[in-house]
Amino acid sequence: MSEYAAILSPCTGVCTLGVDGLCLGCLRTGDEIAAWLALDAAEREHIVAVVLPARAAQREPS
Repeated sequence: MSEYAAILSPCTGVCTLGVDGLCLGCLRTGDEIAAWLALDAAEREHIVAVVLPARAAQREPS
């Protein structure tokens, strides 16, 4: 039996790309959103655990 761990989509339902090309809700690019279902668990986990927090930190006011 294999172990299965789903990485849920970070979608917040806003689904609008900003001028910087990032979704205003989840901070993914259009390409990341389109590819989400085809990504393996490691790629999804990397986006959720590393990429999105880094983008959020860049958006926070200094």
